Amino acid sequence: MTRLGVFGWPVAHSRSPAMHNAAFAALAMDGWRYQLLPVPPRLFAAVAPALPASGFLGANVTVPHKEAALALAGEASEEARAIGAANMLTAREGGLYAENTDAPGLLSALGVSPAGMRALILGAGGSARAAAFALREAGAAEVCVWNRTPARAAELARELGVRAVAAPEPADVLVNCTSVGLRGSSPIARVSGPESATRASKLQLSASDIEELNQLSLTFDLVGEYSHVVDLVYRSSPTALVRAATHHGVHAVDGLEVLVAQGALSFERWTRRRAPADVMRRAAGA
Repeated sequence: MTRLGVFGWPVAHSRSPAMHNAAFAALAMDGWRYQLLPVPPRLFAAVAPALPASGFLGANVTVPHKEAALALAGEASEEARAIGAANMLTAREGGLYAENTDAPGLLSALGVSPAGMRALILGAGGSARAAAFALREAGAAEVCVWNRTPARAAELARELGVRAVAAPEPADVLVNCTSVGLRGSSPIARVSGPESATRASKLQLSASDIEELNQLSLTFDLVGEYSHVVDLVYRSSPTALVRAATHHGVHAVDGLEVLVAQGALSFERWTRRRAPADVMRRAAGA
């Protein structure tokens, strides 16, 4: 049995097991299984290195462990080191190898080249770091980052060579990497890229689309000024940000597309087989 999983806290909401197990079934990979790995932050540094001895080939990593995953890995890809976070660990002789498929997954889901475009990122956690790196490396003319805590935005900007802003500015691409948009579920459920479980747990669920947008320092009309909107939050119904973008005729990408894109890349790196993306998308959306 080849075992894989996803580390997180909490992680019960994750659709990654359904997505990967559906892919294994579609390709008749009977000896492969993917499971939840709920581990609190205080235990992560002790539990994650035990993956190889526990019979795991590797694991994806979600909040709040992405930066810790990079720190404990014996080796890491250049991209993961540059981003400062990892969402994928693979067992290798002598330890764990860290990678980041969040960055290429975002670009794949976006569907257009951001070269020459201005980009605005909302948030300053691991997913925001990956987004900033991806857009910068893809040739964006400028990458800006906004966060509810300005110091965190400034830290990310300094480390990744982008610009921190005090309020959302005009741009071609808007990427929401916060947990705002979880109305109708628990404050940390069904989220692809929140800044951290702690920050998400303190969010108040919004009673209206306007309140959701206001939590991002946006208005309904302002959303229409962006050409492309990506919301890393995924849930059973569109977020206020995606609804506003769609209303304005803006190209909108929800968190499920990003989840599938990064998951397919992880699948291919572990299995050396082409990922059945359509199968994974259907399973993730169920």
